[in-house]
Amino acid sequence: MDSIRIENLEVYCHHGVLKEENVLGQKFLVSLILYTDTREAGVQDDLACSLDYAEVSHFVEQKMKEKNFKLIEAAAEHLAEEVLHSFPRIEKIMVEIKKPWAPILLPLETVSVRIERGWTPVYLSVGSNMGDRRGQIEEAAEALQKDGKVKDFRMSALIETEPYGNVEQDDFLNGAIYLKTLYSPEELLRRIHEIEAAGKRERKIHWGPRTIDLDILLFGNEIVENEDLIIPHREMHLRQFVLEPLQEIAPWVRHPVFGLTVREMFQRIKEK
Repeated sequence: MDSIRIENLEVYCHHGVLKEENVLGQKFLVSLILYTDTREAGVQDDLACSLDYAEVSHFVEQKMKEKNFKLIEAAAEHLAEEVLHSFPRIEKIMVEIKKPWAPILLPLETVSVRIERGWTPVYLSVGSNMGDRRGQIEEAAEALQKDGKVKDFRMSALIETEPYGNVEQDDFLNGAIYLKTLYSPEELLRRIHEIEAAGKRERKIHWGPRTIDLDILLFGNEIVENEDLIIPHREMHLRQFVLEPLQEIAPWVRHPVFGLTVREMFQRIKEK
């Protein structure tokens, strides 16, 4: 992806663990790599088609000064999120904050923290087979849409499906959700569990009835395997009730392990 770089922007502000740092302040150097598509700006030669790096620089100075942090790690995290929220053209950002006057009583040039954050495309499955199924799905969707670390939310039509597994229960309403998020996979999983808990989801019977069920299917092209989370979802390619609504909103998206598109996986299920 193209990028615009701002290097060693000098900002005088009040971040630090020591009381003297909060009172007296000190100089910080902020560098940014702003990942964005510059093609239109390059072709049109028009600032309106690009990022105004002067505007970004003044914004960075304002955000660095408006709140004091003990750690430059926290200052970097805050700054990255604020920039990503305020400049829609930026898909990803690298933030480096250098502290030239770090109080360690030894000679040094700088101490710095560098992070990368960005909007990641995510696909979820959503389902319900208890109570007001549609209403519960809509409440979960609304909670995601209102989340400050989510944007570009889109949901498929809902389909009626028979329950999966060997548990006797009512039919499901199922759908698929697309969004972009600033959460990590683990953070998104925790947020999903909060939404399920608010919808009174109880995890008593495997594949059993539930008021609301949200699963992470794909998280960009990431592959995650740990005790709590597996991405891509281990059974998404086997479930028609997952693939049918997903292919409505993302037929061209490829499974990062199998290399098949959602439409190809859906067609294979239908043929079987």
